[in-house]
Amino acid sequence: MARINIPPTRSNLLRIKHELQFARNGYEILDRKREVLTTELIHVAHSAQELQDRVWAKLAEAYKALERAKLTMGRERVEWAALAVNKTVEVQLKFRGVMGVPVPLVESQGEPPEMPYSLGDTTAALDEASVAFREVLAQLPELSELMASVWRLAGELRKTQRRVNALQYIFIPNYIETRTFIEATLEEREREETFRLKLLKHRTTRPEVNAPTFQYDHPDRYSEGKSPAE
Repeated sequence: MARINIPPTRSNLLRIKHELQFARNGYEILDRKREVLTTELIHVAHSAQELQDRVWAKLAEAYKALERAKLTMGRERVEWAALAVNKTVEVQLKFRGVMGVPVPLVESQGEPPEMPYSLGDTTAALDEASVAFREVLAQLPELSELMASVWRLAGELRKTQRRVNALQYIFIPNYIETRTFIEATLEEREREETFRLKLLKHRTTRPEVNAPTFQYDHPDRYSEGKSPAE
């Protein structure tokens, strides 16, 4: 495992320990965020899938009825009947936060009239298509809200997962390796310093070896004026 290339000093050791604790706290927060996002995403995706299936089925039914209306009425008459629609649905967009992720809230107001065309010039197939499209239109705001929420939550979950992996497999192991290296280096220096001090103390407290001295039996033998030959 790679370590950070910094000098093995006590100040760097304190800094590495602080950053390691900060990285671990960040990992715990991001891990909890990942769990919440995953739970919310599963719930929203399940609801979006169910609603999408219903909308697709209703759209297929509406287009089949529209095709039958074109066959019986003709394309031009169907288009003229469609021009009778002069109202629409107003949509208001808001946002709510899920673990810091802005999730849209789509609120719809108003709806088109039920029978915007003359009943005498149309067929039952057009009525069926109109009713089906109205039901689809009523469900589109909720479907768009759920689909946008799925995309936003999935994107944030991917970014959170990358950050969690980076902390778990790169940053935290690097900090631990660096901390271990600095602590081992400082301990080795302390042992060398302790050994040096002990050696110095041993040298300073060692007893001195004095020069040998000679003693004579008759120290005043030559003091009476006699020569050594006498």
